[in-house]
Amino acid sequence: MAKPRVCVLRAPGTNCDIETAFAFEMAGAQADRVHLFELLRQPDQLSNYQILCVPGGFSYGDDVGAGVIFARQLQGQLRDALGQFLQKDTLALGICNGFQVLLKAGVLPGDADGWPQDESAPQATLTWNHNGKYTALWVRLRIHAPQNVFLKGIEEIELPIAHAEGRICVTDDQITADWSEHGQVALKYTADPSVCGDSEGLLPYPFNPNGSTANIAGLSDRSGRILGLMPHPERFIHRTQHPRWTREEAPPEHSGRRLFENAIEYFA
Repeated sequence: MAKPRVCVLRAPGTNCDIETAFAFEMAGAQADRVHLFELLRQPDQLSNYQILCVPGGFSYGDDVGAGVIFARQLQGQLRDALGQFLQKDTLALGICNGFQVLLKAGVLPGDADGWPQDESAPQATLTWNHNGKYTALWVRLRIHAPQNVFLKGIEEIELPIAHAEGRICVTDDQITADWSEHGQVALKYTADPSVCGDSEGLLPYPFNPNGSTANIAGLSDRSGRILGLMPHPERFIHRTQHPRWTREEAPPEHSGRRLFENAIEYFA
C-alpha cells in the first residue's frame, strides 16, 4: 500500500507543524509541511493529499482572535479547493489553533449539507479561557464519538493542553444537544468522580481547564472524517513525554500516537 499523503498546513505563527508531521510519519504516512502561501498560489495541489491537518500555534499571532485570519483564507481563496477535498473520502484534523481555524471557517462542527455553508452568524466559537490566561497542563479526556476515524478504539486518553482561547461557547444550549444527538461531541474533559464528584456537571479547573461548555474538548463532523480538538496528541507519542512516566508501571492505555495511527489505518 502506498503511504497516505498528509498536508500539514502551516501559516505565519504556526509552531507545531514539525512535531505534527513527525507524528504522522511515525504512524506510516508521508507528511509534507505546506505553507499557506504556497497553497494560495496553487490551490489544486490539495487534491494530491488524503489527509489535511491544521496544527497548533498562533496563526498570524492571533491578533484579531485565535485562528480568525487563517479561517478567512480557507473561506476565501481556498473555498473551492477545500470544498472539493472535503467532499471526497478524505480526512481532516485540527489541533488547538487548527481546531479554532476549522471551527471559525465553518468546517466544524459541520452538518448534513457539508461545507462550504452559508455565511450566517456562527452558533459556536472558541474564546478566552475562564481564567483569562494562557494555560498549559495535562488533562484527562473521555471519547464521546467512537465513530470518528481518529478516535477509533479509544475510550479515555490523557493529553496536554496549551492555549489561551479554548473555551467553547454556544448561542443556545440546544446546539450542544444537537451535537450530542448526531455524534459531534468528540471528546470531553473528565475526572475521577472520587476526586471531583459528579463528572456529568461542568467540571471545575483544572479538570476542565478553560470552562468550556459541557466540558467539550473537541468536535467531530457527522461523517466522522473530521476532528478538531484543543489538546495536543502530537505531544504524547512517546511514553517518556508523559509527566508520570517514571512513577507508573505502564503508560496510559492509549497515547496520542493512536489518533495518527487510526488515520493511516483508515486508508489501508
